[in-house]
Order: sequence, then structure tokens, then C-alpha cells
Amino acid sequence: MGRCGECQAWGTVEEGGAPAPSAVAPAPVTSRARPITEISVESAEAVPTGVDELDRVLGGGAVPGGVVLLAGEPGVGKSTLLLEVAAMRAAEGPVLYVTGEESAGQVRLRAERLGALSDKLYLAAETSIASLVSHVDAVAPRLLIVDSVQTMVSPDTVGVPGGVTQIRQVAGALIQTAKERGIATVLVGHVTKDGSIAGPRMLEHLVDVVLHFEGERHSQLRLLRAVKNRYGPTDEIGCFELTESGIVGLPDPSGLFLTERTAPVPGTCVTVTLEGRRPLITEVQALVATSPLPAPRRATSGLDTSRVNMILAVLEKRTGMRLANMDVYASTVGGVKLTEPAVDLALAMAAASSNNDVALPTGFIAIGEVGLAGDVRTVTGVRRRVAEAQRLGFTEAVVPKHFGDPVPGIRVHEVEELSEALSRVAKRPRRARASRDED
Repeated sequence: MGRCGECQAWGTVEEGGAPAPSAVAPAPVTSRARPITEISVESAEAVPTGVDELDRVLGGGAVPGGVVLLAGEPGVGKSTLLLEVAAMRAAEGPVLYVTGEESAGQVRLRAERLGALSDKLYLAAETSIASLVSHVDAVAPRLLIVDSVQTMVSPDTVGVPGGVTQIRQVAGALIQTAKERGIATVLVGHVTKDGSIAGPRMLEHLVDVVLHFEGERHSQLRLLRAVKNRYGPTDEIGCFELTESGIVGLPDPSGLFLTERTAPVPGTCVTVTLEGRRPLITEVQALVATSPLPAPRRATSGLDTSRVNMILAVLEKRTGMRLANMDVYASTVGGVKLTEPAVDLALAMAAASSNNDVALPTGFIAIGEVGLAGDVRTVTGVRRRVAEAQRLGFTEAVVPKHFGDPVPGIRVHEVEELSEALSRVAKRPRRARASRDED
């Protein structure tokens, strides 16, 4: 550049280097560095909350000084679950429940309905983070519950409640308070329309544990998943049942996903799905009927619609089953959502069973992924799934090839093609049906 942009003179601009970064002066340390073998872990050991399903997901319980973010849709039961946890922990020490969405009287009414009353459970209706810290200093709780973090406001920060600036400031203050005083803290978080946690993404990075509470509004089943967990695994789930008297943990929830019938019915097939590391027995139902419409219906509930359409196309192309002019309805039992490929074989067998009007035998399960070529592929944890089915009394299973050693108490059939599995629901000849009816 030969000419100065300010004085318009020529040859006056000189090249200069970037300023060197200023050196950081050393400052006093809060605590000296020690070998990792000398650091005590007693203060970081998890304390059981009293709810077994919650402890399973947390990895043993709540850690003193740990901050848990619990998110879920409105009405799923977050406040109800935490109120029961607060009442159980109050038996061991003071618990502070701070609500910014309800009055203390409203929380008291819900606690009476749930039977969650305790003299050491303290309630406070506050929306100021400064007032919340004052309550913490006065009560000195072992467990702090904030419902919810989006309603809290920092008086020193400009912004509306629930805004990015306010949430960042409030979360930072709560985490600092929990770490300094060694208080196990649970923050309730709102979710957006797409199911993500409202506020900045940094909120999930700051906390130690992120839990999602899921469930259909018209179903009693509630699932608790760990998205992030610094103190335990992230592939565990907790199962709860929402009742009139509160939320009850389900150590064995498979009964919710099975229909109670005495005789087998065409169009149903049982499978085993993995929720995290937990095998759950579920039932897939299909109804195939002649369609009076030019474009047959394809309706699903609890299953992926595109996956169902793919399985129907494989059945028609690879097995010769005519479904183009048929209405097909596919559903699950108990409001559970099945999205993993291990359900493919059970769905195909349920559809074939309904189309051929042949019921699968009692005590039968099917596990496997169906490929576009009509092959049955293996899935993760097949042996664990079959062992769970055997524990619940199932006696026969169809699984992909290379299963391995047999599981005592259950007869395992290994198949490589879809046609091999569908031989269980092959269409019977008319004469055989007539003679059987006469007998």
C-alpha cells in the first residue's frame, strides 16, 4: 500500500509486526497438585437416592457436588419423580426443593397426594438465584432440586428468564454453589418442540449428568435415559410406571408390552428389544386385510413407517406374498416405540401370520434384521435377548445364523433366509383345514 488512507500522503505507510502476547503472571494456587494415587475418592462416592431405577441410570446414586440435568416434555412426570426422590432422601438429611413454576402450596398438595411429606424436606418458591443461594446457606441441604433452571433469574445479568444469557449465568452459579458446598444438585430443564433441551448447548457441557425422561402422554410407561454421565454408563435405562399415586419403578417391565391371552392369535409375534443394556420382551402385531381402495392403507403405531414399508416390499418380492392390494396395519403393545432393526423378523412373521391366517405357537419369539435380499442378519446381544426370553418362560426362538452355544431351556432355530423363518406360518392346504375342522 503506497498511499495513506487518512492523510493521503505517499510513501508514509510502514510495515509493522503483530504485537507479542503479554506474558501471564503466576498467581497463588487454590490447592497444590498431588499425585493421583494420593487423592481421596470418599467425597465423590455415589449416595443412593432411594429409587432403584434412578440409581441404575445414575450409576449407583447421586454424587455429592454433582449436577444432574433432567429434561423431558411437559406432563411426563419430572416434578413427580423428583418430589418422591426428595422425600426419600429427606429421611437421611435436609433436602431443599426450589420451585420457580409453582407456589409452595401447590407442591405441598402434590406431596400429600404422593405421600411424600417429611419434616426435613424444605420448599421454597423463588426465581432469583441470589435468593436461592441464601436458602442453601440457611438449610445446608444434602440434595438441592431446582424446578426449573429456565425460570431462574440472575439480578446482575441483563436478559429475560429462559434466555441464553440468563441460563448461562444461572447454571454457572448453581454449579459453583454445588461444587463448593458438596451438594448433590438436580436441575429440571425444559425441551423444545424437536425434543432438545432449551437454552444454549453449553448447558449440557457444564453439568455432570444429562438425563432424558420420555413417555407417551396416553401410556403409563416412562423411560429414563442417560445422554451424558461422568459417573456411570450411558447405555442404561430406567423404567417407570405412572399411576394415580405417583411414579413406580419397574424392575421387570416386559409385562407391559405383552397382551394377556390364553390362545395364540394370527398376526402377532413376540421379539426382544435392547433398551441400552436392558433386554425387554415386546410384542409386534400386524393386520393384513383386503383393501376396498385403489391405494391400500399402510398405518403404523410404535414402529418406523418407512421400515414397515420396506419389510412389506421384501415379503412381496422375495417370498411371493401378494400384499399390493392389501391394507396393512402394524402396531406395538403398551405404547413402546421400536426402532432397532432387530424387530424386522418379528414384523415380517406377524404380517405373514395375519396374511395366511396361521397363528404362531405360544412361547415363540423371533429376533433378527431382514435385508433387502431377503436374508436374516445378526444383531447385537442376540444371546442376551434369548436368555431373557428363556427367563420369562419362552420355549422356542428363531434367530440368525452363528448363534453359538445353545441356551438351556429354550429351543433355538438358526435361519439364514426369510423364507426359512416363514415356514412356521406357511399357508395350510384347504383340505388339511377342512379335515381338521371335521375332527
